[in-house]
Amino acid sequence: MASIDPRVFAEKGCIGLEGFHPKARMASIRQSLLDGMKRAHVGKGIPPAIRSLPMFQQIARLSALVQVPGLHASLVTPELKEAITALGGQAPVSIQETQLLLSPRAQGNWSLQGLNWHVDVTADARGPIPGIQAFFLIDDVAPRGGATLALAGSHRPGVDIPALRRLLKASTHLERDLQSLGIELIEMCGRAGDVFLMDMRVLHTPSINATRELRMMATARCFLQT
Repeated sequence: MASIDPRVFAEKGCIGLEGFHPKARMASIRQSLLDGMKRAHVGKGIPPAIRSLPMFQQIARLSALVQVPGLHASLVTPELKEAITALGGQAPVSIQETQLLLSPRAQGNWSLQGLNWHVDVTADARGPIPGIQAFFLIDDVAPRGGATLALAGSHRPGVDIPALRRLLKASTHLERDLQSLGIELIEMCGRAGDVFLMDMRVLHTPSINATRELRMMATARCFLQT
């Protein structure tokens, strides 16, 4: 498992922890997820009613159809809470129930254009961390496989957020232009069991799943401030 470094987290606002959860645990969750999809009558063929939705609404609708008993307790473990505490400087005051993030296969051509960049809380960049969001890889997620994207460094004081939003809409060489601002585009892809932890002030977005594999992730928001 990758080391927990509060200094790196303070600078980037998003870090990946390889192999945080054991593969056996994730295999069990994956099987429960697949069983839940069968119970919901959702198999390899995603229902046309979901496919007809705008691309990012497909994620919310598909994820809401599936239930995985014990998901929260399996992923939000004491070890995860310790990692959150180490990075945030205090234990979470509340943790939202874990939510699935499922993306249908082959949503279209992968692109950085037209994405839904947002933050989950509005808080002063100079103030304490309001919360840390955890993203869990239930199964392997390949590059361009629908993983959440984050703009590491976008939470820092001095970042011109309105200008950054304009760049996100207009740039045709986004990764290069972001690098010139000291901001790194992180694609939360990797292996089953990996976890990404993100300052909730960081701009992030769902992305397009251009692969032929279902994207299986989950997320939990851990609040550090009331």
